[in-house]
Amino acid sequence: MTRPAGFAAYVTVTAAYWAFMLTDGALRMLVLLHFHTIGFSPVQLAYLFVLYEIAGVVTNLSAGWFAARFGLTSTLYAGLSLQVIALLALTQLDPAWTITASVVFVMLVQGLSGVAKDLAKMSSKSAVKILAPTEGAGLFRWVAVLTGSKNAVKGCGFLLGAVVLGVFGFIPSVLSMAAILFLILIVVVLTMPKGLPVGRKDAKFSEVLSKNSNINWLSAARVFLFGARDVWFVVGIPIYFYAVLSDGSEAGNRAAFFMIGSFMAVWTILYGIVQGAAPRILKAASRSETDMLGLARRWVGFLAVVPVVLAVFVWMPPSPALTICVVLGLLVFGAIFAVNSALHSYLILSFTDTGRVTMDVGFYYMANAAGRLIGTVLSGLTYQIGGLSLCLGTAAVMILLSMLCAGQLRARPAPQMA
Repeated sequence: MTRPAGFAAYVTVTAAYWAFMLTDGALRMLVLLHFHTIGFSPVQLAYLFVLYEIAGVVTNLSAGWFAARFGLTSTLYAGLSLQVIALLALTQLDPAWTITASVVFVMLVQGLSGVAKDLAKMSSKSAVKILAPTEGAGLFRWVAVLTGSKNAVKGCGFLLGAVVLGVFGFIPSVLSMAAILFLILIVVVLTMPKGLPVGRKDAKFSEVLSKNSNINWLSAARVFLFGARDVWFVVGIPIYFYAVLSDGSEAGNRAAFFMIGSFMAVWTILYGIVQGAAPRILKAASRSETDMLGLARRWVGFLAVVPVVLAVFVWMPPSPALTICVVLGLLVFGAIFAVNSALHSYLILSFTDTGRVTMDVGFYYMANAAGRLIGTVLSGLTYQIGGLSLCLGTAAVMILLSMLCAGQLRARPAPQMA
């Protein structure tokens, strides 16, 4: 049964999430490229995002309980507000500070941004379980549209961040994003329709830890899946392309920024488009839960092949043709990864019950953040030790671990007829 009021709430939540992810993508590129050009090493660049991911682990574990107790709109508004504060705080960075002081300050600000991102994400994803229609694979369609569109928007954010950094500089770009996001927050608060739960006062924090083995195994699979992406995506590939594309001049740096931002944008937009199309690609409307679990195991196996091939390419002597092969291979990785991610996003909502959806989604995205944290740390470390080829080889190992975890998922027993 389609609910018009529920659809209006879904549209508003999705629009708020889009606005957030646009600034999140832009901020990541601004921070990464700005600090790389002032001399940060790959490991130091990874440090800038470590607290962002640690904050995600802690936030997701507690945000599910917070939303269950105080309501989903509260956590959504809190996420948008904290992102505005984080952007304003970043403008206080002083170029005269030492490298150590700059790293610590940006880590703290990125940590606050990580809290904001995961409050907004948990709120938006949980809302889909409550608002989606029940017939015709409605849950998969709605969650695929939300996740696919937000990743496409985040891809635009990557390009936006690279462009505005080259054109306007660091501080004006960050201030502009803070002002725009604040205006969007006001609009969302004023226009949010009813339809989301307001919370229950008896929700206990101990309920966050799931007793459902499927949710626990899926969360473990998510750790390794997202670790496998971020081990090359966060630091490895931007710095690799910067080394290939920039000649060290100011004009060369600007051109490199634009090319790197364009690639990150295209990759993420493609990822979002495929994610949104996943229900059609997998013909989800005609498949049972057992079928979907089989697909989850099969598609992660497809994904494992790609970084192995790319690691061999990158290990070979560099050439323009080889760089093109790497770019195309990473786009293939993104498309297959998108189907895997969409399957996971559907399965977590399928496995959970409406009464504890925020708890289970929070726990699951805690695992997601843990995977990003591991991938972020390994991205800087493996690139510094063995370059992009070691990043990609590590990704292949993590995908195989994700496949082993997905192999433990079991279809739920069919309900007994009265």
